[in-house]
Amino acid sequence: MPAEIRAFRCLSDNIGALIRDSATGACAAIDAPEEAPIVNALQEAGWTLSDIIVTHRHADHVQGIEGLKRRYGCRVVAPEKARGQVPAVDAYVREGDTVRVGELAAHVWETPGHCIDHVVYWFAADRALFAGDTLFTLGCGRVMESTHAQMWDSLTRLAALPDEARVYSGHDYVLSNGKFALAADPDNPALKARMAEAEAAKAEGRFLIPSTIGEEKATNPFLRAGEPALARSVKMEGAEPVAVFQALREWKNRF
Repeated sequence: MPAEIRAFRCLSDNIGALIRDSATGACAAIDAPEEAPIVNALQEAGWTLSDIIVTHRHADHVQGIEGLKRRYGCRVVAPEKARGQVPAVDAYVREGDTVRVGELAAHVWETPGHCIDHVVYWFAADRALFAGDTLFTLGCGRVMESTHAQMWDSLTRLAALPDEARVYSGHDYVLSNGKFALAADPDNPALKARMAEAEAAKAEGRFLIPSTIGEEKATNPFLRAGEPALARSVKMEGAEPVAVFQALREWKNRF
């Protein structure tokens, strides 16, 4: 049976996500930015939290864990490289591990770049990627503790997933990301259409999460660093994609 997934807002711009195995009733929160919205989403769906699986240690992704664990007695899974920095952890995971939520299975991929401990969870059978702060709709995370080359490697690994893979990111930065994307890739018709969709979604109280890998490859400047148009935008024609990526990311930091 397919997984059931819900995405909703937490804090000011975080995205909370729940994935539920309809066969067993097991349900995981991906990260825990804020307790109350997660509880509300669970109650609206009639679900009970069995697990929290953490993408990285930053406070806006873990500060709801302790309250949720007191309320539900759920298991907490976190990256091995964040050992001692995430509260109430029951199990640690690293590259190549599998996390199970009932009968659902997620592959753990280490994706350093935003921070050194970052992992993503790829539910291959359900074509669902929980990307945390590595890959956003029309953007990517700020490079903070790793090199730009490491972040580029992480992003290109995600870009190799099937086009139909749904991408659940940890924040809704869609409109601000889109403004930068249009500055970097102004002649991209798919991007223009995507921004129109994003603006319509905002007007209706929605957000463009999940995206898909196919949509991101067509519109996200950070996945398109190997395209000549993006190299031209940073005056680096003929440069290696990783160098173009670094220039784009540094431009976005100033944008």
